[in-house]
Amino acid sequence: MQNPLNLFTDHPSSVNETYLEHMQMSGGFGIWLLLAALCAFIHALLPFAFEKTAGGIIRKLYSRMVSNRVVKTSDKGDISASDAASFFHI
Repeated sequence: MQNPLNLFTDHPSSVNETYLEHMQMSGGFGIWLLLAALCAFIHALLPFAFEKTAGGIIRKLYSRMVSNRVVKTSDKGDISASDAASFFHI
């Protein structure tokens, strides 16, 4: 039977983070995504407002997520997330 604590540590470990580091990173992303959503809704009502704000936030978050992350693999060692992104064409 799998250790229940692994549910909290397997994914963070796979992206080279501790549980608390992953919580901080994911929580920060969540706050910025909420802000981007709010700007997008306001832009939907007022097209002249926040014309590029939501897209800019998303681009910055994507860059942060991909540029400095190392993804652990089981059989070929570590690869950078940007290498993984180019492999999957994202």
